[in-house]
Amino acid sequence: MTWRSALPRRSLPALSTGQKVFLLAAVPLVLASALIVAVNARQTRQLADREIAALEAQMLEATREELRNYVAIARTAFLNVYGRAAPDDAAAKLETTQILASMIYGQDGYFFVFDYDGVNLVAPRQTWLIERDWSGLTDPNGVAVVDELIAIARAGGGFLEFDWPRPSTGETGRMIAYVNGLQDWRWVVGTGVFIDDALASVAAARAEVEARIARTSAQIVAIALVALIGVFATGMVLNLRERRLADAKLRALTERVIDTQEEERGRVARELHDSISQILVGTRYALELARRRLAGGDARAAESLEKGIAGIGQATQEVRRISRDLRPGLLDDLGLGPALKQLAEDFSARTGIETDLETVVFRNRISADARIAFYRVAQEALTNVERHAGATAVAIHLRGHRRGALLRISDDGRGLTREDRRSGGLGLRNMQERMEQLGGSLRLISTARGTVIEAQVPLSHMLPPGSRTGETRPGEAAGAGIRPTLARLPGPPAAPPAEAPVPVRHGAGPGARPAPGEGPPPPADTRKEPA
Repeated sequence: MTWRSALPRRSLPALSTGQKVFLLAAVPLVLASALIVAVNARQTRQLADREIAALEAQMLEATREELRNYVAIARTAFLNVYGRAAPDDAAAKLETTQILASMIYGQDGYFFVFDYDGVNLVAPRQTWLIERDWSGLTDPNGVAVVDELIAIARAGGGFLEFDWPRPSTGETGRMIAYVNGLQDWRWVVGTGVFIDDALASVAAARAEVEARIARTSAQIVAIALVALIGVFATGMVLNLRERRLADAKLRALTERVIDTQEEERGRVARELHDSISQILVGTRYALELARRRLAGGDARAAESLEKGIAGIGQATQEVRRISRDLRPGLLDDLGLGPALKQLAEDFSARTGIETDLETVVFRNRISADARIAFYRVAQEALTNVERHAGATAVAIHLRGHRRGALLRISDDGRGLTREDRRSGGLGLRNMQERMEQLGGSLRLISTARGTVIEAQVPLSHMLPPGSRTGETRPGEAAGAGIRPTLARLPGPPAAPPAEAPVPVRHGAGPGARPAPGEGPPPPADTRKEPA
């Protein structure tokens, strides 16, 4: 093991949901702002470069046109002298140099004359150049200034850019010169202007563009920052609001759970007091009477013992009933179908309400959570029917479809009022929360002719064939899936084929199921299929 592997690994802190939402909102905003800044800067700079290049070309063209005009004016001034003079007329040459020497303009403008041998003849503002041979002279950039001017004049005239000292300050500046050749005298006559001011204007324009780009980028960044702060503030407000709502819902849920627990404890306490306690008290009196009769040799002691034994059996049945209400053993042992059948039988026997149960054989295809939720929904729905509906008949249907499994409970009672729907009792909220926990839905339809409750769980709670959920049955195939037939619970012998839905009626009335031990025996196919 190396020293690196011996060091403790540091894991990055996990992000909360609020932080993830903020990052999802902030990161695209920052990236979009950066992209906008980059694209804007690039396009602005390209546009400015084109505009500055066009401006520079216009300024240089205007300068060249100005230099042509200057040289044309100078030629007009000495044209009569030059036109009448011979190639070796010294007096005409002297008069021409005097004319050109007197033609100065601006702060640094003047006309210059070189002969084809490179000797300067006229330079009124730089007299130190006169009468000296400047052939081979180069500027700091390596341009042979005099030799290039002579070559251009020999070719008929043209322009040349080079660096040259300013007459006014002595500092080197960028000059553009225009020259013409006097071929008879072998002279180069020309003038030039310094274009530093024009280049400075171009540089200033370029700097202004860069400053404008910087300002625009800063404005975009500021807008993005304000938007980011707005997103953060909105996220904080929403987070605080959602947290307050979550805290309120949690408090309400906690109160609801406590109320439910207290209600259930009260119900169990009432059951124990009203049934088991009374039965045990009667059993105690019967046993005490039997003891006294045995002590006195009374022959009726056996009768008292029989009453005591019957009381103990009755108490045992009550304990089983209370245990079944809290958690039915059939739900774990045989599945949802038999548990619903037992629930419907008990409800019908207790209330006298005619009850129809219609179910399919799922063969372990419903998850344990869905089975419990369906059973509790049915239990709560039947309790509401018993307490509030005033119904005479109840129908329970359990079936599967392409979207999952559906439990439908309907009655012919008086339905819910607007106040009932608006307030929503604890039982309805509990049913809805059970379905929401499973990703399902609860639908309530209530009219004056009755109420329908539909509870549905999605396919995620329908297990694949061969999955085991704790519901096993001896001899059942491991890969069995949902059977395409409806399970027929025990009932009258004249039953339709198993391929069709078979309603099984429980309770009082013409279609009531016979009491246990009475009536004809059940049909041959009496297997209890687990849900």
